[in-house]
Amino acid sequence: MSSSQPFGIDFGGTGIKGAPVDLSRGDFANERVRFKTPHKSTPRAIADIFVELLAAFPACTGPVGVTVPGVVRHGVVHTAANIDRAWIGTDADALFTAATGRDVHVVNDADAAGLAEVRYGAARGRRGLVIVTTLGTGIGSAFLYDGVLIPNSELGHLEIDGHDAETRASNRAREKDNLSWHEWAKRLQRYYRTLEQLFSPDLFVVGGGVSKQSAQFLPLLDLDTEIVPATLRNNAGAVGAALYAAEAEMVRGTDRGLPTSSP
Repeated sequence: MSSSQPFGIDFGGTGIKGAPVDLSRGDFANERVRFKTPHKSTPRAIADIFVELLAAFPACTGPVGVTVPGVVRHGVVHTAANIDRAWIGTDADALFTAATGRDVHVVNDADAAGLAEVRYGAARGRRGLVIVTTLGTGIGSAFLYDGVLIPNSELGHLEIDGHDAETRASNRAREKDNLSWHEWAKRLQRYYRTLEQLFSPDLFVVGGGVSKQSAQFLPLLDLDTEIVPATLRNNAGAVGAALYAAEAEMVRGTDRGLPTSSP
């Protein structure tokens, strides 16, 4: 039996995972499937994996949302800080749609996580400016004002004390520099305090895999802004991507139904 549920794919530096998503619950409708990200993670190589991933769910025929760790404008990838530079200038929407034969919509990975958290998770029902950050290989960020996404904020690349912020405060930096939780918290304190000074947000949401251990470092931060761990954690990217794809298809359908002129 076929299903029109959207499909979410989270493409990261180490893994590619995906599953159909139940948008009424904000959760996977089936057990997710995971592939290891190949060393040569060019757009064409990733497209081949997406074809194989979708083949594992033949009954799911809905639109496909895909996260990419880079700036995405109108389906085109413009930056590649932590992925193959062949992504820069790639029309990923067109590439993946042609490769899979499905309607595919690409979104920045942190923006997808932000959409998921504001619709289903830690930021649900919160008004004002919410900044969702994902602490992982780099630092991703999503701006949401009254629940509306302002895309491609890329706050992991702010220059703080002469450094690209994510080179000092990401989870990879914690592991690479062998920092204790207290040592890492000092770097996070500097990072989030800078965001406070620049944007005066109403809420910070902290995601990424390390958010499972948020009790080890969030209580060490002294901020004026409330800061909470993400609820969807590592599922947020795929769930948010599926939500993004479903809403993009709704907009497309509405546009197609508009009259072209008045009588």
